[in-house]
Amino acid sequence: MGGQRYHLTLDGRSAMHGWWGREATARHQFASWIGERGRPGARIVLVDEQEHRVLASWSDEADHLPD
Repeated sequence: MGGQRYHLTLDGRSAMHGWWGREATARHQFASWIGERGRPGARIVLVDEQEHRVLASWSDEADHLPD
């Protein structure tokens, strides 16, 4: 997406996508998505498409200790 370097997905599919040109904006949206859309089974991932690397990811499973 021309000039849109930072990509955010919800559940790794087209449930929700976002693209931003600034990392600070993308990280802000990442935190917002966790608060607004974080639910059991959800996975939210922030990727730098130019560097081809994950900058941050969240899932409710990571927030729970194993039994």
